[in-house]
Amino acid sequence: MTIRIIEGLGEVADRYALFLVDQWGVLHDGESPHDGAIEALRALRAAGKKVVILSNTSKRLALTLPRMAAMGFGDDCYDHCVTSGEEVWQALKARTEPFYAALGHRCYLFSWDGDTRLFDGLDLTGTGDIDEADFILNAGTTSGTLDLSAYEPILQRAVVRDLPMICANPDFVAVAPDGSLAICPGATARRYEELGGRVDYRGKPHAPVYTKSLEHEPQARPVLAIGDSLYHDIGGANRAGVDSLFVVSGIHGGDLDLAEGTLDPDRLDAVCQQEGQTPTYAMTKFRW
Repeated sequence: MTIRIIEGLGEVADRYALFLVDQWGVLHDGESPHDGAIEALRALRAAGKKVVILSNTSKRLALTLPRMAAMGFGDDCYDHCVTSGEEVWQALKARTEPFYAALGHRCYLFSWDGDTRLFDGLDLTGTGDIDEADFILNAGTTSGTLDLSAYEPILQRAVVRDLPMICANPDFVAVAPDGSLAICPGATARRYEELGGRVDYRGKPHAPVYTKSLEHEPQARPVLAIGDSLYHDIGGANRAGVDSLFVVSGIHGGDLDLAEGTLDPDRLDAVCQQEGQTPTYAMTKFRW
């Protein structure tokens, strides 16, 4: 396996015209920007590059953009932003795709601590009874969730009823500000599929969100996708046929033992082989 380890994005930026950049774990920790991240984005744009923030957040753009701006990622840092939550909302609003056209309007919601804002502007009725639901909208997990046991009875019942599930955030885990890993909706969706359930995904590594991202800048090629998840970011880039940069200090940081701030090429190869994904480049953190 040949993965080029780089110290900063400036070493390879001239090779690409469009950059698809993950948000959480690469740019920030949910509360504060990572050192050098804002400067790296500004350097890309100063060099005439196009930047699309490509995030698996289940939040819509109207919530995501102000939150990013509050952390210092203003509109001088990127050209466009695509979120899986926005793509789910648009698909539910339009209902032109067969999967969405067949959905009813009674929805059982998995959310981040009761957040129902993804419902806003949609013809949906929430229900707390899985036996009354037409489908599951999987947009979050309850804070402090350590495993999926609390969701198991609901998922089991939903499979019996053959309820479709929409996953508005395919991530399995995210790095919390304290460095711990928080369970994300993708883990619940994966379990539902294991039980035999039907799931539609809108985020990485699935094709629709890449189609949307590339449509924003159709003339900007070649493309480099940047992220901290081998399955979602690097796997998605490989599926889309674009080069990728693996930021190793995110969710795989513990696997790579970065305590001394250096990246062991052999350990990097082993982790990538275990995940079945090969990035074009790797670096310890997102910086210019």
